[in-house]
Amino acid sequence: MILTVTPNPSLDRTYELPSLDRGRVLRAAGDRVDPGGKGVTVSRAAAAAGVPTTAVLPLGGAPGVLLAELLGGQGVDVTAVSITGQTRSNISLAEPDGTLTKINATGPELSPQESALLLDTVRTARADASWIAGCGSLPGGLGPEWYADLVAAGREAGARVALDAPGPALRAALPAGPDVIKPNTSELAATVGRRLSTLGDAVEAAQELRALGAGAVLAGLGRDGLLLVGEQGACHGTAPAAAARSTVGSGSAALAGFLIAGGDGPGALCSALAHGAAADRLPGPAMPAPSDLRQAEVRITRDLPLDLPLAEPGTP
Repeated sequence: MILTVTPNPSLDRTYELPSLDRGRVLRAAGDRVDPGGKGVTVSRAAAAAGVPTTAVLPLGGAPGVLLAELLGGQGVDVTAVSITGQTRSNISLAEPDGTLTKINATGPELSPQESALLLDTVRTARADASWIAGCGSLPGGLGPEWYADLVAAGREAGARVALDAPGPALRAALPAGPDVIKPNTSELAATVGRRLSTLGDAVEAAQELRALGAGAVLAGLGRDGLLLVGEQGACHGTAPAAAARSTVGSGSAALAGFLIAGGDGPGALCSALAHGAAADRLPGPAMPAPSDLRQAEVRITRDLPLDLPLAEPGTP
């Protein structure tokens, strides 16, 4: 079972527009409402793959109620932590050429009592969890050290912990020893404080993060695929490029695929790439079922081309 923790979940409303014309009244060609937040998406991907999952979420107000209902309808068990603030609602404006304009709300501010209750809920909801995945931005009231506290709570629960945390929160969590972290190239560069221009640069940066406490680094390199650096060494993988119908949630789908396959080694890296690529091919925020995966098309190598220029270099 995969237990996810999303400190700042969202209700995501998407409007499909013929074109985005500023200053005019626009009529949407379609709209939908989806559960949002990186950890939420990991749970949705796990459920789509038939893997039991529980999402621990701070929820408040009518958006929180609807978010829990939507997740329940997708096979995700929700353990809610009631908060006085209101769960944030985000807006996305989608144009026919694939351009997506997102407006993300800041979210509620959690009190010290609500923050402590969120961690306590992780400790009590972790039964049978092989992985605890903490993902996404932190709402007001939660300092950068909160993810370090989550890692400690996971350790107490006897589960392995994966983190997809932003900026200062990622670095603050490293001494706590998360089993896996999943930065993108920019987050990797920001954490080590220098530009990453080649695959070799990314490998060196991942090794530095391991020296700071991470068990393994699963780095998203954009068009250059995924890099895994762990106890078994480094390996790099790519999936065939295809016209993406939507890139929303593909990174979280990749993390789910990695954890589903055990969270270690080339086999898990292959699963991560297959899940991420399948999510790209699906419309909107849909998550891939096993029949959507094309693992035979994934390419994994331990013979890394260290001088390969990154198509999307990481900048601190």
